[in-house]
Amino acid sequence: MKLTVLGGAGACPNPGQGCSGYLVQDGDTSILLDCGPDILAVLRQHIDYRALTAILISHLHADHTLDLVPYRYGLRYGPGGSGARIPLWMPPGGREFLQGVATAFGGADEGSAAFFDSVFDVREYDPDRELAVGRFRVAFHPTHHYLPCWAMRLQAAHSTLAYLADAGPGTPWDGFAESVDLAVCEGTLVDQPAGVDVASQGHMTARQAGELARASRAHRLLLTHLWAEIDLERYRAEAEAGFGSHVDVARPGFTVHL
Repeated sequence: MKLTVLGGAGACPNPGQGCSGYLVQDGDTSILLDCGPDILAVLRQHIDYRALTAILISHLHADHTLDLVPYRYGLRYGPGGSGARIPLWMPPGGREFLQGVATAFGGADEGSAAFFDSVFDVREYDPDRELAVGRFRVAFHPTHHYLPCWAMRLQAAHSTLAYLADAGPGTPWDGFAESVDLAVCEGTLVDQPAGVDVASQGHMTARQAGELARASRAHRLLLTHLWAEIDLERYRAEAEAGFGSHVDVARPGFTVHL
């Protein structure tokens, strides 16, 4: 299994770095996890964007979905396409969300279900059921965030990855990331917000991400969903203090082989 970071910024792109997007590959299977703004250009540096096996979306915030719009235009009008639709797995409520996006961007001529359905095979996954995508089995787990969000655990023949999406420290993980080869975990904050109850917090600190990975006995931790205004080495140091070992920090093009 190989993971390639396409973005890794927080709620808006950093200089030279898009938001959430991760390419996961094993053999002939290539899955895009989330499709935030500015990640499509990096995806195209690593794979023919028309050749993905599937796209999986963790939740419906713009920093995890916005590049679905230029992706759609590339598939619809770009030269060399086969016309085959890419499976696009949305969380519950995803179809209605895409209809709203189509209305906003498609205008009178294209603002219909066909806006996305013409190029994507749009489906909503059932978070309570495991999903088979090529060589991967994908399980889902709800996180504590500001709207419904699902982490994903991807199991291939010889390796396991947990993409923990956006999650507050109050998320009850129940062993979801136990002993994974790689945990991809947000660490948006470096300080615990003053006066904020941990149970209501929708993002983790870097130290909390490290502590979660250590408690889960993850073999490796990739810290992501970060702000350029905060020193990346400070992020790393905080996460390593919680994890007790080396932590990788997300940057476009960074790859992990498992």
